[in-house]
Amino acid sequence: MPLLASRQKTSIDGIAMKFDIYSPMDILKPFILRYVISENDLPSAYKVFPSTGLVVGFQYKGLLSTLKENVENKLRSAGITGISDSYKTFKNSADIGTVLVYFTEFGFCHFNSHPANELFNLSLPLEDVFDKNKTMEVMEKLVLATTDIQRVQIVEEFLLSQLKDIKRDLLIEEAVKIIYQSKGIIRIKDLNQRLFISQSPFEKRFRKVVGTTPKKFTSIVRFNTVLESLEKTESLTKICYENNFFDQAHFIKNFKQFTGDTPVNFKRFL
Repeated sequence: MPLLASRQKTSIDGIAMKFDIYSPMDILKPFILRYVISENDLPSAYKVFPSTGLVVGFQYKGLLSTLKENVENKLRSAGITGISDSYKTFKNSADIGTVLVYFTEFGFCHFNSHPANELFNLSLPLEDVFDKNKTMEVMEKLVLATTDIQRVQIVEEFLLSQLKDIKRDLLIEEAVKIIYQSKGIIRIKDLNQRLFISQSPFEKRFRKVVGTTPKKFTSIVRFNTVLESLEKTESLTKICYENNFFDQAHFIKNFKQFTGDTPVNFKRFL
């Protein structure tokens, strides 16, 4: 049975919002970080910042769209979003309910033969990546489910049916570990030397498994490190220095690419 790891509930003018996190079963933990049940009674638009893993979403009620340059693109009820090097803006309808699946950095390749990099910067219908009939079956079950535990179990059963018996790429997993340890500031040349592999084969393997190049991945890890620093109310000068930016202008440009905002303005709303 899925375990409820944490529960977050907020309310605006009496309108309830929910964000409950569930842990995957042991066999899936190397590949799935967590499941989230998210519900919102209010229509809203929000940004999603770059993260280091692919995400699958199942809307069991309500609708979701992407917004880009004021153009709204309605998404299918079941979709997948690849790694991105910039923020995305989503818009949900009123009374929306979603099951989100967050993959580990190398988890997606254990469920699907598509190279993960083919999904870079994209949000696609899940049926474009997985079997259409099985995707429809999952959605039908989710709509009929009456509890969150049932919804998570339905999604987990789908994932188990798709799990492939393939060898884990331990070198790429070690590369990801080293990048995190460096907080995203290690040079790819140094990473290649530590792993005793040349740049071209390493990049090819990394893109296929993780979903983007090692260089872009390190920049996303560094960006998320910066976000954590901002939450601790550290000075921007200190953040710039500790995260190995050439200067504040470079830091601001990089931050704006990921968030659409400057660090100063972003920090005001934390």
